[in-house]
Amino acid sequence: MIANQFDYVAAKSLDEALSLLGKHKGDAKLLAGGHSLIPAMKLRLAQPQVLIDISRIKELSYIRQEGSGIRIGATTTHYQIESSGLLGRVCPLLPEASGHLGDVQVRNKGTIGGSLAHADPAADWPAVVIALDADIVLTSAKGDRTVKADKFFTELFATAMQPGEILREIRFNTPTGRFGQCYLKFRHPASGFAVVGVAVNLALDGSGKCQSAGIGITGASPKPYRATGVENALKGAAMDAKALSAAAAHATDGVDANTDLFASGEYRRHLAEVYTRRAIETAASRAK
Repeated sequence: MIANQFDYVAAKSLDEALSLLGKHKGDAKLLAGGHSLIPAMKLRLAQPQVLIDISRIKELSYIRQEGSGIRIGATTTHYQIESSGLLGRVCPLLPEASGHLGDVQVRNKGTIGGSLAHADPAADWPAVVIALDADIVLTSAKGDRTVKADKFFTELFATAMQPGEILREIRFNTPTGRFGQCYLKFRHPASGFAVVGVAVNLALDGSGKCQSAGIGITGASPKPYRATGVENALKGAAMDAKALSAAAAHATDGVDANTDLFASGEYRRHLAEVYTRRAIETAASRAK
């Protein structure tokens, strides 16, 4: 199909984008990579009267280390994350996950902020930012506010963002000590999205026991979530097969698993358990 008619404005700065968003209110949509919005417009599932293009705002595209943390701008592309030497050294979970996204064209144009704001329940980035216990920085004419990643995704395709807000930045602390990370997913053969995807951020003590764990799961339910049951079961546990299987059994505790034409809820629960165990095992093997 063909999208409805709309006006297009390429914002030159964040302040201009916020001003335009305030001016047009509910009639406007933000455009970054466009891989989610443009298809929705063609199907007329989204019918904005104004498109505000923020992809050319240089102040929103960056990866930098500040003190003990990493900051990533909202319009940083998947490929920039995948190819970042800094992230490869201090937080390899991000480049690894980026390599699982779509294809080369998608990774070159799609943005991390756009993906998070769209909140597709089968997207990859949500599981990663949850596992990293990241902060999502939202900005508006009133200033900035911060939302924890596991509180950001509220319902199917819904987030904690309020009207007039723009997702500006993702922040998280760099892992320290003996840590290992992994992202694994069961890829839908048609769309490439995660039928189930699991991100693991693991810290081990000197004896090889789990000091802390961050587990984010996507695809299994109407929204990505933190697998607190798995995290709690892992804390203080030895990284042996018995402990990993026992912890992974909690992957879908309290979760209403998705059922669709491709996979039943029961099958997704099984996948979540299997991929959680595999991702923890891989992360533990990478801890140095």
